[in-house]
Amino acid sequence: MLDEIRKLLGKDWTDTLDLIRATLKSDIRLLDATNESILSSGGKRVRPMLSLLVARACGSFAGKALPEDSIRFAASSELLHNATLLHDDVADSSAQRRGVPTVMSILGGPASVLIGDYWLVRAMEIILASGMYGHKVIRIFAKTLSDLAEGEMLQLQKASSCDTTDEDYFRIIYSKTASLFEATGVSAAISVGASEAVVEAVREYCVSLGIAFQIKDDIMDYSESHSIGKPVGADLKEGKITLPLLEALAAAGKAEDERVRDLVRNIPSSPDNIKEIRDFVLEWDGVGRAASRLEDYVRKAISALDSLPNSEEKDYLAKIAVFTASRDK
Repeated sequence: MLDEIRKLLGKDWTDTLDLIRATLKSDIRLLDATNESILSSGGKRVRPMLSLLVARACGSFAGKALPEDSIRFAASSELLHNATLLHDDVADSSAQRRGVPTVMSILGGPASVLIGDYWLVRAMEIILASGMYGHKVIRIFAKTLSDLAEGEMLQLQKASSCDTTDEDYFRIIYSKTASLFEATGVSAAISVGASEAVVEAVREYCVSLGIAFQIKDDIMDYSESHSIGKPVGADLKEGKITLPLLEALAAAGKAEDERVRDLVRNIPSSPDNIKEIRDFVLEWDGVGRAASRLEDYVRKAISALDSLPNSEEKDYLAKIAVFTASRDK
């Protein structure tokens, strides 16, 4: 499906990739080579793809090129996303991402942070180069950066206390994942002059999609049959209580809630607790219950598209939502 979307987007897609690459060029050889390595390491580039689909679905662009601002904002979403990954790898001490060594593991944490800063600043520069919408969109992406920082800090706080609630969980995944999806889609809609009603429909679609995306990642952390670029049980090892465990705790009752949270709390000294916790989640169908809530968000995302005119791009936006729930990596 992703190849079909790239073909549909045509020159808009290649122009976005060309802008990303041109924006990152530097006469510092180490920086330039590292940027090229990151760009060549793969990744689906879902966010710029989503951005271009939204822009085309919100306007009458069948067979016509999108405005330059649409290309700018799509490229910025990918630059910002990768900047956060470079920073996350340092925070999480990640040696690999997408099956290849991270910048942090090769050049060290300080270099990874600096390169992440470079990508972030380049994203901001592209946005501000827009004469019509730059100042409006920069505020949207600035909010996303604030959300990301708050989400990370709340997750660290809750990993320490092991008292994560449903409300905490959904605030964390909105801040860390859905907020960037939201900025990606909303900026795309703005770039083609979409009405306020359409912008709000796009916002609801993207937030629901981002939440579904993260729930799926959290479900896969409990399954040996999936590969999401990190070991199974990695979230538990870091003390993260995600939706499958929250659903199992709700089903099992208060006594089990206290016992299992103690198991999570003691993982650093008793790593074998991870298997017991995973078995508990499977026993109480935490994965199945989380999958049911995932489907609710997929349906909500698809329903939000009703406000958009019929188009091939709109159909693919719906397919992306369905794909989010069925993907295995």
